[in-house]
Amino acid sequence: MGQCYGKAGGSSRADHDDIGGVVAPPSPLPANGAPQTPPQQPQATAPGTPRRRKSGSATPVHHQTPAGAAWPSPYPAGGTSPLPAGVSPSPARSTPRRFFKRPFPPPSPAKHIKATLAKRLGGGKPKEGTIPEEGGVSPGGGGGGADGAEAERPLDKTFGFGKNFGAKYELGKEVGRGHFGHTCSAVVKKGEYKGHSVAVKIISKAKMTTAISIEDVRREVKILKALSGHNNLVKFYDACEDALNVYIVMELCEGGELLDRILARGGRYTEEDAKAIVVQILSVVAFCHLQGVVHRDLKPENFLFTTRDESAPMKLIDFGLSDFIRPDERLNDIVGSAYYVAPEVLHRSYSMEADIWSIGVITYILLCGSRPFWARTESGIFRSVLRADPNFDDSPWPSVSAEAKDFVKRFLNKDYRKRMTAVQALTHPWLRDEQRQIPLDILIFRLLKQYLRATPLKRLALKALSKALSEDELLYLRLQFKLLEPRDGFVSLDNFRTALTRYLTDAMRESRVLEFLHALEPLAYRRMDFEEFCAAAISPYQLEALERWEEIAGTAFQHFEQEGNRVISVEELAQELNLAPTHYSIVQDWIRKSDGKLNFLGFTKFLHGVTIRGSNTRRH
Repeated sequence: MGQCYGKAGGSSRADHDDIGGVVAPPSPLPANGAPQTPPQQPQATAPGTPRRRKSGSATPVHHQTPAGAAWPSPYPAGGTSPLPAGVSPSPARSTPRRFFKRPFPPPSPAKHIKATLAKRLGGGKPKEGTIPEEGGVSPGGGGGGADGAEAERPLDKTFGFGKNFGAKYELGKEVGRGHFGHTCSAVVKKGEYKGHSVAVKIISKAKMTTAISIEDVRREVKILKALSGHNNLVKFYDACEDALNVYIVMELCEGGELLDRILARGGRYTEEDAKAIVVQILSVVAFCHLQGVVHRDLKPENFLFTTRDESAPMKLIDFGLSDFIRPDERLNDIVGSAYYVAPEVLHRSYSMEADIWSIGVITYILLCGSRPFWARTESGIFRSVLRADPNFDDSPWPSVSAEAKDFVKRFLNKDYRKRMTAVQALTHPWLRDEQRQIPLDILIFRLLKQYLRATPLKRLALKALSKALSEDELLYLRLQFKLLEPRDGFVSLDNFRTALTRYLTDAMRESRVLEFLHALEPLAYRRMDFEEFCAAAISPYQLEALERWEEIAGTAFQHFEQEGNRVISVEELAQELNLAPTHYSIVQDWIRKSDGKLNFLGFTKFLHGVTIRGSNTRRH
């Protein structure tokens, strides 16, 4: 479960914009204008410390403690707490919260929220709060919600972390507080980092009242430990525990949140300044996705600057809602922040593309100073995300470059299959820089896996499609092919294995990304040139999002007519698409009556395939 901590003291920003709350906040970045309140001077901010109540925080777990009851001291008789004077241990009760007059308005696109929340809280009556990970289906949560048997078993709140926190760290002032505890600055007293200032996220064990909440903390630490080696990723140093708390020791970022700087600029960045921000976001997200980690809570509050300097680098923080995601896995637990949540998350079937949507929202905000999806209630926000289109007509959008608008639109496509990946975005004309090193894209492995399993006819169709691309559209593929270090213009399984293991971390092992190499085994016996690589590594869905898709498809069909189109029966075409006999009628109008070959409609539909869900048939 994601913990979130807010800055001590007041904020110009409302503190209730997370999913599942009763009422959405008055937005400091309104849908139609500049910030409503002047920005306050940002304080030194620790990782995981965005505001009093952080957007997208996980479910607040409430522990009922009798009035006046005191928790036994975890320290030896006569011993003292490692907490400094003026800083109390994480309270057993919930952090005081706002209550709203308006009820949760039915019907809601997320009407199952309250039931989910109750399940995660162990069956208690839910209060307003954020949407938790779905009990029983959380991929990294380690099991279902609290049932009767689980409630009877005592919860194991030992994590195996070091017990000597007080001996290693001297806590400083509190810099934030949230539902599960608080965050303090600290100084390392001994060891390799002696004398260094760090951030300590202190998570109350008293609030871990379900097995899922305990597993969430384990997973957060595991992800922080496993991910390493990127300049825009917050550094993890240590994890400790005692009878009351878990202590996560991380890099201290003193430059404030990205959102603070957006507000300080009056709600809008210039395009050039926005590019510098977006490139850093894409770079670290591409790294996480290659490692098989989906963040699930990307927003300006979760990017901190290392110093107050205007050119200081940013760090991605708060992996409390993040998860490992295995090849071809779809997640279905609803987590995130209302303003940044992707449509497919509300539909409860999503993958890494949900992070891309969130980056699109951030970029929209950077360029115009307002949110693309806004309403007075969170239910209204969900409806807007699911049904509304972002406004690109009002000021300042007429003065924004066409490349920048296309960039944002490619991210905020409600069909997740049509969105760019983080790596592809780095080669988009708006951000293109020949001097920038482009990382390996995990999408390449996913598409090659599909290509190697495809029928000969499907491969010919993809080859025809790749021949219709311009040199500009082939740039991304050329850069990816170059990363594979081809020999004499060819790549084999060894090239893919070498390229992938070059980025290997413990996270990649945990998410089983290396399993992609098993799917590429056919390349152990043959080689692939750039032309075939292009056919294998293109996505018809992504190309369909381009403005010149009709031109591309028409040119591709001409190539297909010359090199791949052949006589095919309805039965044979249905078998190519793995359709049952009851669904043969779907493809009848794909074949020309004159010569029995695929027509243009059939060619484009064949590229996408057909998905049958239940009794309903959906054509792509």
